[in-house]
Amino acid sequence: MATTYNAGLSAHPGSPGHHDSLSSQTGNINAQGGKVEPGEIAIGVVLGRTSEYFDFFVYAIASVLVFPAVFFPFEERLTGTLYSFLIFSFAFLARPFGTVVFMEIQRRYGREAKLTLALFILGFSTAGIAFLPTYGTLGAIAILLLAMFRIGQGVALGGSWDGLPSLLAITAPPERRGWYAMLGQLGAPIGFMIAAGLFAYLVYTLSLPDFLEWGWRYPFYVAFAINVVALFARLRLVSTPEYTELLDAQELEPTSVVELSRSQGRNVLIGALAALASYAMFHVVTVFPLSWINLYSARSISNFLVIQMAGAVLGVLGVLFSGLIADRFGRRNTLGTFAAMIAVFSAFVPAMMSGGIGGQNTFILLGFFLLGLSYGQAHGAVSANFQRKYRYTGAALTSDLAWLVGAGFAPLVALGLSAHFGLGYVSLYLLSGAVGTLAALSVNRALASRN
Repeated sequence: MATTYNAGLSAHPGSPGHHDSLSSQTGNINAQGGKVEPGEIAIGVVLGRTSEYFDFFVYAIASVLVFPAVFFPFEERLTGTLYSFLIFSFAFLARPFGTVVFMEIQRRYGREAKLTLALFILGFSTAGIAFLPTYGTLGAIAILLLAMFRIGQGVALGGSWDGLPSLLAITAPPERRGWYAMLGQLGAPIGFMIAAGLFAYLVYTLSLPDFLEWGWRYPFYVAFAINVVALFARLRLVSTPEYTELLDAQELEPTSVVELSRSQGRNVLIGALAALASYAMFHVVTVFPLSWINLYSARSISNFLVIQMAGAVLGVLGVLFSGLIADRFGRRNTLGTFAAMIAVFSAFVPAMMSGGIGGQNTFILLGFFLLGLSYGQAHGAVSANFQRKYRYTGAALTSDLAWLVGAGFAPLVALGLSAHFGLGYVSLYLLSGAVGTLAALSVNRALASRN
């Protein structure tokens, strides 16, 4: 059972990330002469996205290293991991519903009430997981509670949409929109580095029984604290008179989802599909390889997490480069080019993952860099299609659907197919995402030429 679950939990340490007080930074953001600069908006975007992704990856890594052993000890390791990934997907299913419900709350009670309630639900859900008794104590009720808390996280993340990414896209200088668009995307590799470092440190320093009994809970305590502080910081930011006036002036307010679907449904669909390559790649270089190594390799898990942290550094560089490239060649051209490169990369996945430590390291490092280049422009690359009054709600739902279709079931599908039919099916999964992105961009270009 738990004591024999993972013989690979050993080796090099990783340094846990340290997160400074977010509120002290955002509390000092003030408009200069009544004007809010794009750089100030970017601070709120980066802080918010980093905290969300840290929480995201804490749960993702625990889904591989912890949950199969402590919540599904009655199953063999592969089946337990697949069950864990199934519950992992619940947040992606719940997120669009959270967006719809909280948009209505904002329409009735205001942005501050919406973000406050989202903060409460997110904190309650994350803390609930941290204190949740295992299957050995509660039996099937523990699994049910884990699923409920995971759904709560998804609902809260849908409700935490503050409109700052859309505001940043609108207010950024036209010649620098690619650069400003990538800033919020930095949250993904940075959040992963902190989460992976924290788990690598715990895995390396604790015995396996201690890690599975109590050590895994610590990252959830940290995630709870960071998300509460970060969401309060964003609440303070968007509730200032300057930001409220700017959000209202740009018509960044909720609209009816029914009206949005009727008027802008095509743009929502194109926007979601345009990000498929990036979002499919997202889990193929983070969660999936960790699960594969954990199940089928004697390699040290802490060592592999350190390699993934190094890959995340390359991911940060890729995101930064994507901003420069997009401002020179256009955001949609950039997204399409790197989608094509992901298609090429997909053909080499089996050779690299089965190529020993050198091949696996190459897969992680190259994959993260390519992910950064693509993901840096994945959010809102076609959001300009939305009429201004629909951009606030449209951008939120587009992001939710892109995550759901492109990434929500990626670990479950990739691990399940590769375990039963071979790593070649991971290539097909990545290829399908790249094809989806290229098709969506082609359709978008054709529709734009008609107008």
